[in-house]
Amino acid sequence: MRQLELLAPARDSQIGIAAIDCGADAVYIAGPQFGARQAAGNTIDDIRNLCSYAHRFGARIFVALNTILYDDELEAAYRQMLDVQEAGADALIIQDMAVLKMSQEGICDIRKDFRIPLHASTQCAIRTPEQASFLEGLGFSRLILERELSLDQIRAIREAVTCELEFFVHGALCVCYSGQCYLSENIAGRSANRGACIQACRSRYDLVDADGKVIVRDKALLSLKDYNLRNRIEDLAEAGITSFKIEGRLKNASYVKNVVRDYSMAIDELIGRHSSEYERGSFGMVSGGFTPDTYKTFNRGYTELYIDGRRGRWAAMDAAKSMGEEIGQVAGLNKEKTSVKLKFARKDIILNNGDGFSFVAKDGSVCGFRGDVCKTDIIQCKSTPSLFIGAKIFRNINTAFEKEIERNACTRIIRANVSMRFSRSDEGIWTAEVKAVSEDGREVSESFVAGSQTADNHGRMLEMIHNQISKTAGGYRFAVSDIDSSGDLPFMSAASLNAIRRKLAEVLDSIPCGKKDILLRKPGKVTKPLPQKDITYKNNISNSIAEQLYKEAGAVEILKAYELEQTASAELMRTRYCIRFELGMCPKHQGAKVPKPLFLLNNGRRLALGFDCKACEMTVTSAD
Repeated sequence: MRQLELLAPARDSQIGIAAIDCGADAVYIAGPQFGARQAAGNTIDDIRNLCSYAHRFGARIFVALNTILYDDELEAAYRQMLDVQEAGADALIIQDMAVLKMSQEGICDIRKDFRIPLHASTQCAIRTPEQASFLEGLGFSRLILERELSLDQIRAIREAVTCELEFFVHGALCVCYSGQCYLSENIAGRSANRGACIQACRSRYDLVDADGKVIVRDKALLSLKDYNLRNRIEDLAEAGITSFKIEGRLKNASYVKNVVRDYSMAIDELIGRHSSEYERGSFGMVSGGFTPDTYKTFNRGYTELYIDGRRGRWAAMDAAKSMGEEIGQVAGLNKEKTSVKLKFARKDIILNNGDGFSFVAKDGSVCGFRGDVCKTDIIQCKSTPSLFIGAKIFRNINTAFEKEIERNACTRIIRANVSMRFSRSDEGIWTAEVKAVSEDGREVSESFVAGSQTADNHGRMLEMIHNQISKTAGGYRFAVSDIDSSGDLPFMSAASLNAIRRKLAEVLDSIPCGKKDILLRKPGKVTKPLPQKDITYKNNISNSIAEQLYKEAGAVEILKAYELEQTASAELMRTRYCIRFELGMCPKHQGAKVPKPLFLLNNGRRLALGFDCKACEMTVTSAD
């Protein structure tokens, strides 16, 4: 039986708790420092509180310590590792190989002091079986794979390793291979590998040729749509993925709730069809809540990217921010452009006062407005001069949906079966022996005095016991599976039966929830060959311990991280995405003539585009 895990992001502990309530089997969150999102740090107490809540359901908390580390940060990084371990974290997500070998400088013995699994971050850019095999040989229990992989590539990696594999299924896409984008560092001195990315890929550029001719003006030419693999969960499971990861450690609570609920339902549906093959990675049943719809929260439009090994139109050039769901076109405008009549794209669209709308103006800019009063297909708003007849209108704030998410919160409960045995003493006193077994394997047995009165109506008393015990108490949903009365039953009031149910919940709470088995490997000596002998700046080596690890693995030449060397000729980005293909200019796939060299221009800065047609990849380098 294979476990399937839905892994949710959390900017803070409250969002993490909400994700668990909506069905997440695990949550990833940053600690105080060294996370790849500087704006999403959390205290150790926050981590401890989240772990405590998650463990009630056997859910896990993974802490991201996935920046590159400098020599003078190693001791502080290790102290944080010990702190999050003590707080209850279930794994650590890392990019810097120094974490595996901190004993080199006497900071610690990772094999002795650190007892929870290590996951290789997506920042490690894992996209070949050789890379995966090498990292597994270093002791990683899980590999978080590069997003721009196909199912066939995932299968090849699965064949090469035995450790767990994790894959992103939803959210924002970095256009560059993960962990190897240096555009932010080059432009602003803010390293993506240090958690300070300026998101230069979402900026607007002009595309020009070597003669200075403008081919495309003022578009977000490096911005991709968002990932959405909801309908490919089964394919990914068959390919060997264990954990399905949602991007979004900077997203708000409503976004996380909506996406988690949607994907949790998809995984439940898959397991329902293949119950002999798969099971969830945690315990508990989600009840109540809202009807999820990922088109109603932040998105730049959706893509499945390269999952089928084919190119497609992946860019979100017109709008690097959320456009929302398309709802129709402008069919009429008053002179002041304060009253908008729409022609709806679908019949089921209902507008609400306060909804937010966006559209692309004739000059290519993205504009927005708020619907002060919305009635049927008419929107009353403040004057919006750039609106025009025929403009496509998108709704990026659906007030009714946001209120539904807030008002109809999900509840997560552990199921427990109850068996009851009644007996009467020689003195005529009834006793109830009650046993409860939770779905995670905890057992409690309690004895209750049930009084001396015998029920006059056996059938009615039996029904009352079933009805009163088979309810929710605390975080548990009880169900009576067996009642052995050996004849008569005692008369018991609803209040006394409710007290039994509450006591069972109280005793179950005193016992730690069970956890399903996890893979744990210990870092040690290199047991798999190094994929390449020359270690480049793309390996992101920024400290002496990581350098020593690669030397011991057999590296011949080692270059320090781009952040330290600032190599002038370095590729700032390499990506499977291709601007030429996106614009119909690809000589390989579209039969276009080989164009002149192409450049991106932004505020006087010029970036050169390169095209590795054999690998079908595009590169970005500085042309200044």
